[in-house]
Amino acid sequence: MKDYKKYYIIPASPEEVYVALTNANTIQLWSGEQADMSTEPGSEFELFEGSIVGKNLEFEENKKIVQQWYFGDQEEPSIVTIKLHPHKYGTSAELRHTNIPDEAYDDLVEGWDEAYFGSIIEFYED
Repeated sequence: MKDYKKYYIIPASPEEVYVALTNANTIQLWSGEQADMSTEPGSEFELFEGSIVGKNLEFEENKKIVQQWYFGDQEEPSIVTIKLHPHKYGTSAELRHTNIPDEAYDDLVEGWDEAYFGSIIEFYED
């Protein structure tokens, strides 16, 4: 199991980035895929046609999102924490993803950089 931490600078306010991460319609705009998402703790979510599924654990509006991502029969939960900080160029999104299965690590890092945060950054640059 591995952990991943990275900061992404997004050219939008923390409020806009929070909506981009939590609103199903906005997720569909930047991802191009149908999304099932709620800000209700305990609700399950599905992104990218089911390639990302999990449970929403905690929300602090415009500041923090905590989710559990499912990876089959994993003993330790894989937890994603995203903290949003105001930044002179918009928002600094602090990502921490813990307990990533070794075999999924490289694909997951690429997904975070390109499909997930890469797409959000591109969405707001236009």
